[in-house]
Amino acid sequence: MSEIIKKAQDFATTEHQRIHHVRKYTNQPYQTHLQAVAKLVASVTDDEQMIAAAWLHDTVEDTPATLGDIENAFGVQIAELVEELTDVSKPSDGNRATRKEIDRQHLATASRRAKTIKLADLIHNCADIVKNDKKFAVIFIAEMQALLEILKDGDAGLLKRAKKLLVKSSEKLGIDSSIQRHIEPVDSSIINLPGFTDINFKDKYLQLFSARDIAGSLLSFDSDTSVSKANNAFMYYKQSVASIRINGRVQGYIEQTSLKGEVCGESMRHYTVDQVIKGVDSLSDVIHVLTRHDFCFVSIYGEVTAVITREDINKPQVRMWLFGLVTMIETALTQLIEKVFPEDSWKSVLSVGRLEKTEMIYNERKRRNLHCKLIDCLQFSDKAGILITDKASLTQMGFETSKQAKKVIKELESLRNHLAHSQDIVAHDWAQIARLVNRLSEK
Repeated sequence: MSEIIKKAQDFATTEHQRIHHVRKYTNQPYQTHLQAVAKLVASVTDDEQMIAAAWLHDTVEDTPATLGDIENAFGVQIAELVEELTDVSKPSDGNRATRKEIDRQHLATASRRAKTIKLADLIHNCADIVKNDKKFAVIFIAEMQALLEILKDGDAGLLKRAKKLLVKSSEKLGIDSSIQRHIEPVDSSIINLPGFTDINFKDKYLQLFSARDIAGSLLSFDSDTSVSKANNAFMYYKQSVASIRINGRVQGYIEQTSLKGEVCGESMRHYTVDQVIKGVDSLSDVIHVLTRHDFCFVSIYGEVTAVITREDINKPQVRMWLFGLVTMIETALTQLIEKVFPEDSWKSVLSVGRLEKTEMIYNERKRRNLHCKLIDCLQFSDKAGILITDKASLTQMGFETSKQAKKVIKELESLRNHLAHSQDIVAHDWAQIARLVNRLSEK
């Protein structure tokens, strides 16, 4: 194994392990998928950059690492391959079918190298999904069929293998692979509970704040501005990024850490298609962009004039918004418990120690003449733990196993606690924030 491939393997494995990322159906460490994709790519090419990118292909979408981190660690060419393989659609773009078509068009413009990696990814995912999730497999097969139409420039051997797998999987599922099917939206909300099944309410809440509410002003330089002058401005205004103007129009941006040469234009980078959003776009879109990029640029009246970084997610508006999301989930848990376990019958499934703790809190509130019910004194994790004991409730919450539910609830509780105690949620909970917002934004 070459040094660059070993480095990519270690980097990807570490990033996915940091968030305890596992395969959905088997609970195997996520790197088993990455290894399988890299092995497929290595079977058709000895291109070290392609094999490295195969290891890294999900890192930007699924972990706190950004494309900037990939570029810093592996260089521009591998970062470009990963970027080509990274979805560009945003939650606000529409339902799953609409977003998948946007991502398909993005992939259609990708290089042959990236398309080869995507073929390997599809082959491994298809086998896994068809084996473990027949319902979703029907949707995945339709999406795979559409993707194969624009992956014809990829490796011929992998393309042939993918097509053969598509036909075999379609036959196994009892569907006709020769017919292009409509792709139905998938309900992938993190928790399918009262309050979140109301699409209008959910959409209104997700739109409560917009990008312009938290965006910061963006320095701007002409392309012929000297690097020394730009550095002085960066230091004075305590900023690290600025837009670059050519003939009076903003054409790209520079980062202070990447400045080189005599004038700013020599270090200019172009905005990617998924890096710029409108000022009226939602915080969901902001977080979606920041899962991929170090900077989310904001366009006002058609020109980039502001910027948002992950640090801005610690601002009061975002913290309040996120706390509201978690609180609504907790309220929905309470409502479901009252429905499934009427008249406090949930007490029978709660441990003696946790019940005593709940009753102690309840009695203290009564002593203070504070009106409440016993169920209101349950801790967040206790509420989830009660519902996990009921299989129907587990399914309604959108979980397949109690282990999966416990993991998600633990993450939500961590986020809530860090929000309540004014701790840095970006450092502690970025992966949880991204998953929560992206899943709740699904249509």
